[in-house]
Amino acid sequence: MNLPGNGTRTRLRTAAALALLPLLALTACGSGDGGGDPAVAGAQVSSAPADDPVAGVRTVDAVAALLPAEVRKAGTLRVGSSVGAPPAAFYPNGQDKPPAGQDIDIADAVAKVLGVKLERQDASFETILPALGSGKYDFGTGNFGVTTERLKTIDFVTYINDGQGFAVKTGNTTLTTQVSDLTQLCGLTIGTGAGTTFEKTLTVQKGVCAAAGKKPYEVKVFSETGAVTTALQQGRIDVVMSTINGLRHQAAQPAAQTAFLGEYHRLDVGFAFKKGSPLTPALQAAVNELIRNGTYARILKKWGTTASAIDTSQINPAEHT
Repeated sequence: MNLPGNGTRTRLRTAAALALLPLLALTACGSGDGGGDPAVAGAQVSSAPADDPVAGVRTVDAVAALLPAEVRKAGTLRVGSSVGAPPAAFYPNGQDKPPAGQDIDIADAVAKVLGVKLERQDASFETILPALGSGKYDFGTGNFGVTTERLKTIDFVTYINDGQGFAVKTGNTTLTTQVSDLTQLCGLTIGTGAGTTFEKTLTVQKGVCAAAGKKPYEVKVFSETGAVTTALQQGRIDVVMSTINGLRHQAAQPAAQTAFLGEYHRLDVGFAFKKGSPLTPALQAAVNELIRNGTYARILKKWGTTASAIDTSQINPAEHT
């Protein structure tokens, strides 16, 4: 999927501007990712669909009662939100206007079920999880994938199933098939986002090429959304690793000039909390209420992510193998 402050705002504006260039923006995901790790964006898809499935959501008292008393009294939840690109979260009308996207709609709908307001703070993907422990945010969104490593320090309430995939520039002849083994990337330069499951996966597995007697792949990490796609279009990287939904969304836009190579590894994606947070039962129940009443299906249909639907929200499921 930028801490408050002038420097952060500058970086956010830079990233937003890059995402609106004809060179469409790619990032990594919270799915570790996020996509939050951030996701992918583009000039031709900067407008948001008109449907508003969140408008009719009402407070469900039995679910709201699961919140801690002090939260019910305050009536607000602070969320650190990584806003990068569609379909997860992006700025369709400029950064001085509200963000849109799948993650935005689901979080807003959950808040309405709970009868609270969200205090959304823009934050860079890689800063949100560390900030949860300090109490800066009550929870975080950014297409954060549930991994074994993250479960050691973070609690998750799942709301979608996304994951890791690869994309290349249209017309690429070096890599043309689905990546099922990282040895297919040997000798190539891979671009991805900072602090994501993509960066972790590529770093941990970097020795696979040497073990196979091949030239190692190189990993280039980018902190800003637009920089990844700019690097791809300029030939400074050969392939991008990012979210399945983000890469598929981008490749569907002709102006993006990217080709999605398919899924590599699925991950549950969830709201992120500090370990032991008392908020997780309430948010899990709220997501399940949205699934039950059909709002969840409408949100995913709006953003073209129905294939990533979950049947029920879970707290801290094991990482997919």
